[in-house]
Amino acid sequence: MAFKRVLIANRGEIALRILRTLRDMGIEAAIIHGREDRLSLPVRFADVAYANYKSNPLDSYLDIESVITAAKEMECDAVHPGYGFLAENANFVRRLQEEGITFIGPSADVITLLGDKIEARAAMESAGLPTAKGSSEPISDAAVASALAEEIGYPVIIKAAAGGGGIGMQIVEQSSEFENALKLCQSRAKSAFGDERVFVEKYIQGAQHVEFQVLGDGKKAIHFGERFCSIQRRHQKLVEEGPWLSDEKRDEIGALVCRGAESVGYKGLATFEFLRDANGDFYFLEVNPRVQVEHTVTELITGHNLVELGIRVAQGEELSLNQDDISWNGHAIQCRLNAEDPAKFIPSPGRLWECHFPSGYGIRVDTHAHPGYEMPGCFDSLLAKLLVWGRDRNDAVKRMRTALDETVITGVEHLIPLHRRIMDEKDFLNRDITIQYIDMHQELLG
Repeated sequence: MAFKRVLIANRGEIALRILRTLRDMGIEAAIIHGREDRLSLPVRFADVAYANYKSNPLDSYLDIESVITAAKEMECDAVHPGYGFLAENANFVRRLQEEGITFIGPSADVITLLGDKIEARAAMESAGLPTAKGSSEPISDAAVASALAEEIGYPVIIKAAAGGGGIGMQIVEQSSEFENALKLCQSRAKSAFGDERVFVEKYIQGAQHVEFQVLGDGKKAIHFGERFCSIQRRHQKLVEEGPWLSDEKRDEIGALVCRGAESVGYKGLATFEFLRDANGDFYFLEVNPRVQVEHTVTELITGHNLVELGIRVAQGEELSLNQDDISWNGHAIQCRLNAEDPAKFIPSPGRLWECHFPSGYGIRVDTHAHPGYEMPGCFDSLLAKLLVWGRDRNDAVKRMRTALDETVITGVEHLIPLHRRIMDEKDFLNRDITIQYIDMHQELLG
């Protein structure tokens, strides 16, 4: 049954992105907002807005009961979480279900499974996805961890079972480092996620980060190919592009991720993330059970509106596409224009005095920014996503240079100078990129 009104439980560019798709589909867009966002474009453009002011600005979007109250008072059929905030909160999904409101995303049980890195790893391994050697259960003893490391070979990495965003991860080169590294990872995991469980796996040196876009309807899944996301700072992506792989490798890994999604009854958009070693071998990393910031790259090269497809599946529709319907055209690059110091990556909140974004053939900008916009310091620093499409990678790089040169933002510091230097850097142009790219090219930081 088609939705009549959907609550967007988010803010910024992703809220505006979802709102536009709802309008295209003839669905009313409702939105919650904190005090800091009361004049934002998503709030101004929504059909109905609900002021959800809290003393802590984050709670405007994280307080489950107040979000549900807003959804009920505005008579919403469904809630779209976007990314971040409550997008991967199984308790939120269960509460919505109790209230008879549809969550646009996977079930609570699937979110719980995939949110536990140990369980997710085991489930995907059973489905046939390649995984790095490591522990199949939590490890709390340094001696046990050291023995495992001797078996699989150094270096290894300690990760939080409930983790994400690289929080708490510790690379260990030798047994004498284990005790301190284990305690540090457990402490950070407990602080960040309320769960101190950690596990150990082989550290993939010289790795590239490649992810696959998947859509499932609970029974069947299809993929929309890969995105290359190795240019990162503090495990957060800065530049994403695609396609990256050969047709043969895309078919191989694509079939595996669809099998993995189907094995857990996945419903909605998902991103399967992998590390690829110097030999070209893939190792499963995690599944992000939501729309990704960089879904836009895939939209440009496939021509499909992923957000719309995710909403249609949530409405109970079966997949309207088969794998043979998906094809890839040209090359797309996305630069995240964060309001940050381009050398130290420190957030730079403030008022935008000038704000001009490029347009023209092959250019897309997803942003909630405008002249006079007050960039708050309490939320994520993403200001805009600048994307270009080209006939091939070289064409896309040239267009990105032009687009970056045309972008004008004053009032806050931003990453445009860094992105502009990346577009001219030799290793980037030669596709010689790993997840250590920024660390190995400190000259780019100016």
